[in-house]
Amino acid sequence: MRQIKDGLLDLLFPPRCVGCGRVGSWLCATCLEEIELIRPPICPRCGRPLAEITGIRHEGRLCYLCQHAPLQIDGIRSVAYFEGTLREAIHRFKYANLRDLAFPLGEMMSTYWRESPLPAEVIVPVPLHENRLRARGYNQAALLAQVLGQKIGLPISEGTLARVRETLPQVGLGAQERKENVRDAFRCLDDGLAGRRVLLVDDVCTTGSTLEACSLALRQGRARSIWALTLARPR
Repeated sequence: MRQIKDGLLDLLFPPRCVGCGRVGSWLCATCLEEIELIRPPICPRCGRPLAEITGIRHEGRLCYLCQHAPLQIDGIRSVAYFEGTLREAIHRFKYANLRDLAFPLGEMMSTYWRESPLPAEVIVPVPLHENRLRARGYNQAALLAQVLGQKIGLPISEGTLARVRETLPQVGLGAQERKENVRDAFRCLDDGLAGRRVLLVDDVCTTGSTLEACSLALRQGRARSIWALTLARPR
């Protein structure tokens, strides 16, 4: 019934690409190809792109921040830069109830995974606080995780890691403010992830504070390792 309903809606209100407005899909092949992917060299810990400097080998080198104050997580990777069409797509997906964008965006993440797999056996989407979830109606990270899990064959766990403290939106906060904002905001409710290699999934990584806070909670829940994969990060 849902497929029939979606088909009728597409006939009456055909999807238009969020990038160029072309009718036919929410994110057309041409706009997908124009999204700039993050390529090596990157920091092996936080995943930040490293500047190309002639005569200096960056492969395997930690960035300046990770040399002095590394995030408490095994590693973070992001698919593409948070700008242009991808930025618009994420905003529409996250704030305008355009849930159908989960499919092309999740497929971008699965394509990255196939080229650069990470050590993981279970996917955990970054959770929303129950009040935020009630207001929005869905968790965008969970929708991405579902598509990714289906594509790469990993199970999803949504019941163990919880956001137990409501926080301010991270947008507009500085790096230290972001870190304080999410401190102790997450908790493992049971031992369902004990001994398991976890892949955290979220839409955007800016400073990594939210992913680090999740990682600390997962460590307390005795997870074996914690890596994170996000769709985008700022340049």
